[in-house]
Order: sequence, then structure tokens, then C-alpha cells
Amino acid sequence: MGDGRTAVERRSERELAVTRSFDAPVRLVFDAWTKPELFKLWWAPKSSPVPMLSCEMDVRTGGSYRIVFGHDVANSRAFFGKYLEVSPLARLVWTNDEGGDEGAVTTVTFEEEDGRTRLVLQELYPSKEALDQSFVGMEDAAPEQFGQLDELLATLGDGV
Repeated sequence: MGDGRTAVERRSERELAVTRSFDAPVRLVFDAWTKPELFKLWWAPKSSPVPMLSCEMDVRTGGSYRIVFGHDVANSRAFFGKYLEVSPLARLVWTNDEGGDEGAVTTVTFEEEDGRTRLVLQELYPSKEALDQSFVGMEDAAPEQFGQLDELLATLGDGV
């Protein structure tokens, strides 16, 4: 499934993978995933009626992140976790702790070839049921998010 450029697939009962190639060097793609000022420009799907209120990221092994969505602080939802592995320009691994025991572990890999970057996002869920809950939303959101990332990367060029 996907939008023709973004492939969203179940790899097992507990694993989801999203794959896309970007017409940008790995350095820019990695920056877009690790610099809060860039991340907040593409992560929230534009079709979502709920805006991103804040984005805090301490991108280092053992560091943490917290992303808050909502119309105001009183009516918001936070997504948060810890970075288990940060390998610059190659790999990010983090927990999704807001789901308690049902939270996934996300791994994003970056591979550059001829100035393009192939990105693979994998989420490993603790159960089939947890993946079932997330899959429908991801199937729609991931192509939109990655399309927005593509648009952002086109504006960054080599100057960033």
C-alpha cells in the first residue's frame, strides 16, 4: 500500500515498514529527522485538524523526545520516548512510550546512493493487536508525511 512513492507494508504480525526514496543527500534527510526546527515543518500531516504545539528532541543515544499535538495545552496529546541508538547519517532507533506496554520501537535507516536517500522506517509492536490499531492510520498518514518531507527537502538544497 502507499501512494506510488511511499510503500507501507506489514512485514509480520508485529512489524510495519514504510519505505521511500528522496531526491536529497542523506545529510539533509537526516537533519530533517533530527533537528526540531525542521522536523516540525513536515511531521504533522497537513490534512490533520490537530496542529503540533511543540517539538523537543535531544537526539543522542539515551536522549529523549516529546512532541505535543492539540489546539491548546489543556486539550493536547503528547508523544514521547527515548532514543536507543543514534548513528549519524545512518540509523535512529527510539521508543514510543505514550502507549505504555503497547508502544512500538521505531527504527529509521538512511542509505545514500547517487545523491538520493533511501529511507526505511520500521515499527516493531509488542503484539499483533497493537499493530492492528496503528496500521490504518499509518497507511494514510505516512505517504502524506513523507510527501511533506519531500517538499521540505526541495527547499533546503545544499545550503543547510
